[in-house]
Amino acid sequence: MIRTMLRLTARPGCESVLDVACRTVAGQIAGLAGGVRQEVLRDATDPAVLVLVTEWVDESARRRYADGPVATRFVDAVRPLCAAPPRERVMRDAPTGSTIYVDVELTVPADRRAEFRRGYVEVLARMAGVPGYLREELLREPGSDTHHIFAEWRGEAEFHRWIGNPAHAREEAGPIAPFLLDIRRRLFHAVTDPDSSREPSAGREADVHRTTDVLVVGAGPTGLTVAVELARRGVECQVIDKLAAPPGQADKAIGVHCRTMELWEEQGIVREAMDAGVWLTGNMVFVNGVETHRMSWELPGLPYAHLGLPQYETERLLTERLATLGVRPRRGTELVSFSQDDDGVSAVLATPDGGTEEVRAKYLVGCDGAHSRVRELLGLTFTGGLGRFPQLFMLGDVDVDWDMPDGHLLRFLHETDGRMDGMLVCVPLRGEHRYRIATLAPPRFFAQTGGQDAPPGFSEELAEPTLADVQAALDRLAPPGTRASNLRWSSVFRISHGIVDRYRDGRVFVAGDAAHLHPPAGGQGMNTGIQDAWNLAWKLALAVRGIAAPGLLDSYETERRPEGEEIVGRAVRMAFTDELDRADLERQFLQEMSLLLSYAGSPLVGESVADPDALRGGPGPGDLAPDVAGLHRRGVGHPLRLRDLTRGTRHTLLLYADATADEKALTAMAELSADAQRQMSGELDAYLLLSPDARAPRLPAPPAVVDADGAFRARYGVAGTALYLVRPDGHVGYRSQPVDGDGLRKHLHLLFGGAR
Repeated sequence: MIRTMLRLTARPGCESVLDVACRTVAGQIAGLAGGVRQEVLRDATDPAVLVLVTEWVDESARRRYADGPVATRFVDAVRPLCAAPPRERVMRDAPTGSTIYVDVELTVPADRRAEFRRGYVEVLARMAGVPGYLREELLREPGSDTHHIFAEWRGEAEFHRWIGNPAHAREEAGPIAPFLLDIRRRLFHAVTDPDSSREPSAGREADVHRTTDVLVVGAGPTGLTVAVELARRGVECQVIDKLAAPPGQADKAIGVHCRTMELWEEQGIVREAMDAGVWLTGNMVFVNGVETHRMSWELPGLPYAHLGLPQYETERLLTERLATLGVRPRRGTELVSFSQDDDGVSAVLATPDGGTEEVRAKYLVGCDGAHSRVRELLGLTFTGGLGRFPQLFMLGDVDVDWDMPDGHLLRFLHETDGRMDGMLVCVPLRGEHRYRIATLAPPRFFAQTGGQDAPPGFSEELAEPTLADVQAALDRLAPPGTRASNLRWSSVFRISHGIVDRYRDGRVFVAGDAAHLHPPAGGQGMNTGIQDAWNLAWKLALAVRGIAAPGLLDSYETERRPEGEEIVGRAVRMAFTDELDRADLERQFLQEMSLLLSYAGSPLVGESVADPDALRGGPGPGDLAPDVAGLHRRGVGHPLRLRDLTRGTRHTLLLYADATADEKALTAMAELSADAQRQMSGELDAYLLLSPDARAPRLPAPPAVVDADGAFRARYGVAGTALYLVRPDGHVGYRSQPVDGDGLRKHLHLLFGGAR
C-alpha cells in the first residue's frame, strides 16, 4: 500500500478556496481505480495548512493518478492559492528505506481540547531530546474529535527502542497520557525517490506489502475479540475474513454465557447486547412427552444472567466496537499461505480484486473456524482423530405456538427401549414465540449424501428443510397441538468433534473452532472461543511490546487446551442425554457458564501462605477473582465494586491491611507496590484495601479504599496483611498472607522477565 501526504499552506484570505479545492479533488480521487483512501486534514496549530492524504493499492495506481488529468488540474488550481510550493511525502507500509513515519490516531473531545494542547506543547519539548526522533505535526479531521500525531523518525530500530521502553515513553508522552488510552498506530517507510518506482513489466502483477503487529485470520467472535483486546492495548492489528460480507443469519451459536457478559462489560458492549438479546431464564427437559425436570437459571449472585443472542448480532456488536478503536476487518480477503522465522510471520493473501499481497506481522492468530486454513497450513492434527456424528441435523428459525414458559430452553427427547432415537431443542429468540430449533434431519437428506463423510458446519449442497419438516419434528416430539409458522431460515448441519494437538506453533496460534470442535450442547463453541481470545490477547500485547517473559506465550496452550479438552468431552457426553449430572444441576450450570473456570494447574500462578488456614475460602491461584461490593474511596459519593478497581488492560495488585498492621507495615506495602510497578513496566494498578478499623496511612500511593462492609475480607479470606494479584483476564495470578514481597517479585519475573 502506498500513502501520499501533500502539505499545502494557503495564502492569506485563500484558506476557504483551498479547502474547497482539496475536498473536490478528494471526491474525484474516490472514483479512480486503486484508490483506497482520500482525506483532507487540517493542521491543528495552523489553520492555513491543509494536508491531502491519499492511499493507493500499489505504486502503479498512484502513478496513474499522478500522471493523469485529475492531478494535473488540481495542481494548476491550487498553485496560485498557496503561499509556498506544496510539499509531498510518499511512503509505504513495507520497508523501503531508513526514515519512517508514525501516524497515531487518537480522540480529543472538544471540551478537553485546551487541556490536550497544553500537554502537547510540553510533549514536543520533551521529545526533542529523544535519539532518532526528528519532527512531528499535529493534524485534525475537520468537524470531528479525531486527531493525528504524525511523527518522523530517523529509523525503525530507534522508534521501537523508544516505544519498547514504557518508562521512557511514559516520561515523554506523560502530559497527554489520558488521551492515549484508545489509539490506532500505523507505521510507514519513506519512499526516497518515488518517481523511480515505475509500473512492473507486462504480465507481472504488482506486489502489495503491509506490515502489522498481529494478523488475525477470521472475523468471527473469536477473531474480533482478539482484535478488540489488542487494539484496546494500542497494538496494531489487521483482521481478514474470506467472506465478502458478515452473515445476517444462519448461526448455530445463540447463548451468551454469564462470564462472556462480564467480558463484554469490560469491552463496553454489554448494554448493547442486553438491548438486542433476550434473557434465557431456565430450561426444561421432556422424555417421551413427560417433563423430567425444570431448572431456573436466575440464580442469586450471578454477575449477569444467560443471554440469548444470535451470533450475527454478536459479530455486529464486536465489529462496531472494533471500529471505534480504528480497526475494520478486511472482508473478501483470504489467507493463501504463510511462513515464519525468528522475527515474524510473512503471509500471502488473496484480495477481493483477484490479486495477492504480502503481510508481514510479528504474530498470526488463526480464528478461522471449523475449516481453518491456518490449522491446515500448520499441519495440526486432532488428538485421537476427528470424531464425526453419523446423524445429520436440521436447524430452523420459526414461530412456535404453544403454552410454554417464556425464556426457557426446551429439550424434548424420545427413547425406545432406553435408547434415544429422537431429539428436539428449542432456544428462545427475540420476538414473540420465536425460537431456533435443532433436531435430526429427515432421512431423505442423509440419503442424498450417499452416506459419505462431509466437513462439519452448514451444508451447501443439500436443500433447505421446509416448514413441513419442522412441523413433522414438532408433531413427534413437542406437546400435542404445537404449531410452527413463519420459517425465516433453515439449513442442514453436520457435527464433528475433536481438539488439535497443540495451540501454538512458533509465532502462530489457533483459537476457537480452529482449535476445538464439539456439539453445540450447552452453547459452548462461541463462548469458549471468546475465552481463548481473552486469555491470549493480553499476553500477545506484552510480547509485541517486548516485555513478556519467554514462557508467557506458552501459557496460552498450557491454560486453554485442558479447558478445551474438558469442554469437548462434556459436550459430546451431553449431546444425547437428558442431563449429565442431576445431583448438582446448579454447579453444572455455573460450569457451563464458565464461572467456575480456573487455571489452577498453570505454572504461571502461585501463592505464599505461611499458615495452612490462611486465605481459606478465598479464590485460589488461577481462580476467577470474584467481584464484591461496598468499597468506599475518599471523594467518591457512592460505593464501589471490586470490578471498578480491576477493570482495564493491566494487572491489579490488591494489598490488604486491617487494624493490626502498623505504620511500618503500611509503608513497606507502599514501597512494594511502587517496586512492582517498576518491575512490570507500568503494567500494574495497585490499591490498598483497608478494613474499617484500620487507620488510613498518609501516603500518596497506592490509593486507599475502605472495605466498609467487610465483603472483601469475607470473600477473600484475608486477615492481618495479605495481597492478591489479579491478571488482566480477571484470574488470580498470585496471593500471599502475610504480604510476601520477595514471592511477588519472583512471580512477576515469570510474567515480565523481558521488561526493562
